[in-house]
Amino acid sequence: MDLLNEVAHISGKSGLYKVLKPTRTGVIVETLDAAKQKSVVGGQTRISVLKDISLYLDDHQDSTLPLADLFLQIHAKFNGVLPIEAKKASDAELFSTLATVVPNYDTDRVFASDIKKILSWYLILVANTPELFPAATKAEKAPKAEKAPAEKAEKKPAAKKAAK
Repeated sequence: MDLLNEVAHISGKSGLYKVLKPTRTGVIVETLDAAKQKSVVGGQTRISVLKDISLYLDDHQDSTLPLADLFLQIHAKFNGVLPIEAKKASDAELFSTLATVVPNYDTDRVFASDIKKILSWYLILVANTPELFPAATKAEKAPKAEKAPAEKAEKKPAAKKAAK
């Protein structure tokens, strides 16, 4: 989840952005969607890198769960398909969905708007950066599919070498 160092949320704008590089007046960012629109964000705009965001836990006062770990837990539980639609769900549905993933989250300091953001960010990341999440079912099938072409690829050069 080191790629979360490059992904950010910009205050006042919807969606997530990939931080490309700094400029003298701000940062060049690119949207994490099919459009891939680039823009410059000024230095006075609040930019939150996802790697620095975490979820409050009830364990003790300063206990938090990094957002990267939370995304992995959500992915392990729901595998990219959430049981609710985050933007239209009621507060009770949002809290119960989070409780199924992280039962010890701090109910006093985590709000429904926070959960909406987290779930919508998760869906954006799953759709646009699937390399962040391990694919258990695809990972099992992929090596089997890769072995056959790899064996054929190894045999073809060997056959060419033998022919020379």
